[in-house]
Amino acid sequence: MRRVVLVRPAGPRNVGMVLRTCENFGPCELVLVDPERPALLLHPEFTQMSHGVADVAEKVRVVDTLTDALADCSVTVGFTARVRDNRIRENWNEVREQLGAVAADDRERLALVFGSEMSGLSVDDASLCQRLLHLRTAAEHTSLNLAICVGIVLQGLYGGERVHRREPGGHPLTGAEREFLKANLKHTFVEHVARSAEAKRVIAKSVDRVFSRAPLETSDARAWHMMMRSLGSVMRPSDFGLDPSPSARRLGGEAE
Repeated sequence: MRRVVLVRPAGPRNVGMVLRTCENFGPCELVLVDPERPALLLHPEFTQMSHGVADVAEKVRVVDTLTDALADCSVTVGFTARVRDNRIRENWNEVREQLGAVAADDRERLALVFGSEMSGLSVDDASLCQRLLHLRTAAEHTSLNLAICVGIVLQGLYGGERVHRREPGGHPLTGAEREFLKANLKHTFVEHVARSAEAKRVIAKSVDRVFSRAPLETSDARAWHMMMRSLGSVMRPSDFGLDPSPSARRLGGEAE
């Protein structure tokens, strides 16, 4: 379970932005502790900044105290720009990987606690957090906007490969895969489709120019190999003296 806790938030725009960020990276439950405006979730600025988030009432919980918000959490981490009660504040960049492992563990209930826009976490708030962290900034301005701070933390924890599905386009072609695609294109279109020497020359030159430079992915290569198979090509990487790596064999193998 992943939870973002905002203690005494004041700005409906900030809360709306945080809710949308929770949807982007996580998703995470959002808990508000004693918000300054009781009707904050009905404010038009909250609605504007949380645009696109469905079922808002089910994704935001309001409680009276921070103790209530953390009651069922196993790991509690507070973020503060100020030293609280002489406690050590850890550098976010130095512990991000460690917390990422905690965040990825379904057995843990992790709460990320952020203070109000004006005063941050109080000493009493900080005392309820097992760890205190801070995000380093330029010395000229050490305070981060609340929504920006939450966004940096959530992207760092939940923005990696373990939470995002593989993109449908596949992966960029390796050099061997690109060379196999070009060789198969020339074999099919130059040797078996072109009807004149000039056509063969133009097609071969175009294949080299376009397919050597284009930002190709494995899905692109697969589509071209399927087209060439439909034209009768059964060539494989080894037929061109290329390394028949597993990915190259797949691209030149049976139609999917």
